[in-house]
Amino acid sequence: MSVELDSVSRSFGATRAVAGVSLAVRTGELFAVLGPSGCGKSTLLRLIAGFERPDGGTVAVSGEAVAGPRRWIAPERRRVGMVFQEDALFPHLSVEGNVGFGVRGGGRSAARREERSAARRALELVGLHHKGDRYPHELSGGERQRVALARALATRPSVVLLDEPFSSLDAPLRASLRREVELILRDAEATALLVTHDQEEALSLADRVAVMRDGELTQVGPPEEVYARPADRWTAGFLGEVNVLAGLARGDRVETELGRFDLAPAEYAQPASAGGSVHMAVRPEQLELRADELGNAEVIDREFRGHDVLYRLRHEGGRTVLVQLPSLTLYEVGQRVLVRPARAALGTLVD
Repeated sequence: MSVELDSVSRSFGATRAVAGVSLAVRTGELFAVLGPSGCGKSTLLRLIAGFERPDGGTVAVSGEAVAGPRRWIAPERRRVGMVFQEDALFPHLSVEGNVGFGVRGGGRSAARREERSAARRALELVGLHHKGDRYPHELSGGERQRVALARALATRPSVVLLDEPFSSLDAPLRASLRREVELILRDAEATALLVTHDQEEALSLADRVAVMRDGELTQVGPPEEVYARPADRWTAGFLGEVNVLAGLARGDRVETELGRFDLAPAEYAQPASAGGSVHMAVRPEQLELRADELGNAEVIDREFRGHDVLYRLRHEGGRTVLVQLPSLTLYEVGQRVLVRPARAALGTLVD
C-alpha cells in the first residue's frame, strides 16, 4: 500500500507544475507535502489519483504502475480514496447515503446490504455512526469533513489522499479535527498523503514531510529534521521564523556576531570543515535574552502569543534579530538586552 513517483512531470502550457519529482510514501505512513500556493502540490496529488496524466515519469500504487509510458489505469480502478478541500457532499443524500455512494462510485456492484454495511463501518471509524440518517446541512463543518473522510475510507482504499482538507475551517476547529483525522487514519492503518500550505499542520501530523517549491522538492525527511536542519535558506524561511547569520567556520563551530554556535551533525558541517565564511540558520528559540543596560541589542517590537513571545531586536551591528521565549518573563520595547546563543543550540549551514 505504498505510493512511488519516479521522475514525474506535468506542465500546463509553459508552466511546469511538477518538475521531475521522485518520491516514495511507505505503507502505513502519514506523509505531508508542504508548500506555498501554486507550487504544484495539488497537481501532484491529482497525478496519483488519476485526475491528471503525467507528461513524463511513472506513478505506482501498491507496487503497480498506474501511470507512465504506455500505461494508464483509470482513477476508479486505483483503489485510491480522495478527500478534498471542500467536503463535496450531496445535499439530497443522507450521511449514510453519501458514504454509500462512495462505494458505488468506486465501481463496485455490491448489493444494497453490503453497501450499507460498508458505509456504517466507515461512519463507525470516524465516530459518526449515530448520525447516518442526518443530512449535510444538519452537520457542523468538522462533521462534514469527517463524513468526506468516511466516504474515502468506505471503499477500503490502498491509499488516502487529502487535499488541504482543513483549510476552510476556523482555527480552533482545524486544530481539533486534524488530530481526530490523524487518529482515524492510524486506527485504519491507512497509507495517507496530505498536501497543505500550513507548516504547523504538516509538522504536527506527518511521519515525514516533503517541502515543495516551483514544482520541485527541496527537502524530504522527518518533521523535526526538516525544521531543525533545513536544506537551504528558502526552506528554512518557509518552515518558520529564522535568523540567517554570517559567520566564520572553525572546525565543528561557527563564530557569529551573536556568539559561537556548535554545528549540527557532521553531514551538515562538511562544507565548513576547512574553515571560511559561511551562513547559518538559527531559529528564534535557539537564542536567549537577559536584561542588560550595556547589552548588544534593543527590543524594537514584541508579539505576545500567549504561551510565548516573539521579540524583534535591533542588534548593535544594525541587523534585526528574532528571539522567541516563553511568556513567563516579558521584556519591554526600548529595553536594552544581551542576546546570545541558547545553551546547546545547534546551528545549520545554509546556502
